[in-house]
Amino acid sequence: MKTVNHWIGGKTVEGASGNWGPVTDPATGAVTTQVALASVEEVDAAVTAARSAYATWGTSSLAQRTGILFQYRALLDAHRDEIAALITAEHGKVHSDALGEVARGLEIVELACGITTQLKGELSTQVSSRVDVSSIRQPLGVVAGITPFNFPAMVPMWMFPLAIACGNTFVLKPSEKDPSAANLLAELASEAGLPDGVLNVVHGDKVAVDALLAHPDVSAVSFVGSTPIARYIHTTASANHKRVQALGGAKNHMLVLPDADLDAAADAAVSAAYGSAGERCMAISAVVAVSSIADELVQKIRERAEKIKIGPGNDPASEMGPLITKAHRDKVASYVEGAAAQGAEVVLDGTGHTVDGFEDGHWIGLSLLDHVSTDSDAYRDEIFGPVLCVLRAETYEEGVALINASPFGNGTAIFTRDGGAARRFQLEIEAGMVGVNVPIPVPVGYHSFGGWKDSLFGDHHIYGNDGVHFYTRGKVVTTRWPDPSDAPAGVDLGFPRNH
Repeated sequence: MKTVNHWIGGKTVEGASGNWGPVTDPATGAVTTQVALASVEEVDAAVTAARSAYATWGTSSLAQRTGILFQYRALLDAHRDEIAALITAEHGKVHSDALGEVARGLEIVELACGITTQLKGELSTQVSSRVDVSSIRQPLGVVAGITPFNFPAMVPMWMFPLAIACGNTFVLKPSEKDPSAANLLAELASEAGLPDGVLNVVHGDKVAVDALLAHPDVSAVSFVGSTPIARYIHTTASANHKRVQALGGAKNHMLVLPDADLDAAADAAVSAAYGSAGERCMAISAVVAVSSIADELVQKIRERAEKIKIGPGNDPASEMGPLITKAHRDKVASYVEGAAAQGAEVVLDGTGHTVDGFEDGHWIGLSLLDHVSTDSDAYRDEIFGPVLCVLRAETYEEGVALINASPFGNGTAIFTRDGGAARRFQLEIEAGMVGVNVPIPVPVGYHSFGGWKDSLFGDHHIYGNDGVHFYTRGKVVTTRWPDPSDAPAGVDLGFPRNH
């Protein structure tokens, strides 16, 4: 059986805690790998390695950092398929989707390659007689990232490339459900020339998480995951005097107005709701159909959903893979199984889906629920699976009020041909990321990703300008120098004397 160990101080370090976690192939249900689960002492070893490396990395030149990052970007590009294959083997998503994940992570590496312009300071001269004021940004020290199972390569790359480009050193605690991609990312960084200890990977469960949150040498923590855990991360890390960005869960809505292109809206709903098997925080999980178009829209979504090919992620014909674990598969199915009792019409029920030859895999089909009420479990909870709820509203105002009443505020979208309606929506909706005829409005790397309300705990969004600000702290320097003509008697600097 394959074993995944830690990466500390530029080399593989065997797990010493005696605790191991199983990693399964979601398509077969078979345990293929065991991953080391770190003790408090092993987390301390990773932080110690990062702290030691910071002594030189924190004062390294921008030219050195960007030179390594350019090499890293080239290596990541050359190993795209290998990284994607690891994601498919442990997460289950189809290979093309895994390649897309790697590509989105590369965007942030490319942003980090241009860190020289992001770290430029400001200068004001002559604010008073012979007084100048400058503002600079400096790294924090050792920072940590705790990342989820659904994007085991992309989300770590949303964090550590920018953090190390800013001069910090990094300890990554990836999900123990699909750990291999994180190790490969670290190995490639070392191959690119990143000094030992700048990037460390320590695997584990809550023991490792709590050790990072409590460690006095960790200055900041980045997190992406569910809302309850994000709240816990933020509360605990803040109590330990750390800077925190904790991105939580979502219930993303897509508002479809009567003038929308319904074919385009249906295409978007299917791809946004069922892509990555719904295991993404930017999935559209609720469609709000306005006025009389609901029946037609539901029918169009159904026709498209029924054609989606479900199968192993390494089969090129597959369009959707299995869910990450059997327990998660059963939890997702429970929402569909209970939907009718809570007033919904089950248009598509995917809970009985199996794949020939892979009967023990964590399979579930696509489910579509219509006439869903806002007090039902399927609507209130983040299901994190291929389940799409359709709600109905009589007016635009009713639809917006429904969306704004949600405790989540990660992403949302509107489908309309009317520019005025779209403009009102982007101003009136209470969410951090808005799409106009774009179902999954994930910002490009040089803008920042993050939600509102219970979808974000902390003051900074991830990557983009917010990411640079999160991984640095500002310093303002005020200087006054005497004019060289006022040099003391006996000191001749070649300037005319004022005395």
